[in-house]
Amino acid sequence: MSYEEFEKKVEAAISALRQTKPVKIVLVHHDDADGLCSAAVTKAALEREGYGARMFCLEKVYPEVVESLHQGEGQVIFYVDIGSSHADFISERNSSRNLVIILDHHDPMPASDPRVYDLNLEHYGFRGENDFSGATCCYLFAKALSERNKDLSYLALVGSCEIPSGFIGLNKVVLDEAVENGVVRVEGKKTKSVKLGISFGNLFSKLQILGATGYYEGGPELGIKACLEGITDEIRRKIRELEGRRKEANKRILARLYRERLRETDHIQWFDAVDVYRGMGTKVIGQFCSFLSYQRRLIKPNKYILGVMNVQPEVPGWGRLEGGLAKASVRVSRDMKTLIDQGKIPSAVDLLIKASRGFGVADGHKYAANVVIPVDKKEVLIEKAEKVATV
Repeated sequence: MSYEEFEKKVEAAISALRQTKPVKIVLVHHDDADGLCSAAVTKAALEREGYGARMFCLEKVYPEVVESLHQGEGQVIFYVDIGSSHADFISERNSSRNLVIILDHHDPMPASDPRVYDLNLEHYGFRGENDFSGATCCYLFAKALSERNKDLSYLALVGSCEIPSGFIGLNKVVLDEAVENGVVRVEGKKTKSVKLGISFGNLFSKLQILGATGYYEGGPELGIKACLEGITDEIRRKIRELEGRRKEANKRILARLYRERLRETDHIQWFDAVDVYRGMGTKVIGQFCSFLSYQRRLIKPNKYILGVMNVQPEVPGWGRLEGGLAKASVRVSRDMKTLIDQGKIPSAVDLLIKASRGFGVADGHKYAANVVIPVDKKEVLIEKAEKVATV
């Protein structure tokens, strides 16, 4: 497969979009910085074409939520920075009733429904961990929709700040184009949006707070506004409030871990935050696990890091989930990334998919993944993950 094949698939999706003449578009997006950038790019591009979109921020592809979204007919549903890992389930529930366009970079599953266009570049030989982000995929779609959307290229790069390897692969191509077009400016080690006057790293960190910590308080909506209009005084105040709350919760967990240490099996080190992060989106547990991966005084570099927290049942803009749920996030140390690349140990996403088979909804990447499970299956997940890791 190649980039040219991707372009052909994008053109086919755009043709289907223009022919469908939807009554409404539902734009489902993730709540992290990449998800907010993805949503902003896609929203702006669709509105420039005269389409309206109902924004719907979703932390996970909850089966009951997806089923409800696909009950109607004649809609267009976009999934951005979310969806590829469950394209098989989305296809099953859609049953060709609606046009579905997925723009994502998480490890994909095959889509069986011909009306589900999964435009994830991993299908075309690129790597979602290194070469492109969800926002990059959305930007490339937007640029194919209209050349005037080139001014949105800065958002592809802000979303890509989650990729540790920096701007390589397709992201380097987007960066070079953005500099040439005067959309971004490189100042020493910082790269800035000319329109917003803010560095990519600075905007990225603010979006991480708004989307995750502020998930239940309108944070994602403010994040999308920040992506397109910049950081207002209102947004700045909200970020300070949310950041203070998250830091306080992180301190409580960190103090407990220094006091009690992480629980361990032969291959896994883990902790349960229970309700410490109550009122915040579940992305915060993954962010904390990422922080832990650098704390050599606390963690073993040869074991998977797994954090668990209870999930609030409310989904903003949708309703209440049935049953008690928990979310587990996995991160790996730098040493383990090498072993994963060499195929000597399971990737983070493979670990959780196999460990939660039959009771969990897992997705992610090689080095970072997560799963939502029934709250009473926490210990079962650890036991099964240990078996999967014993290779």
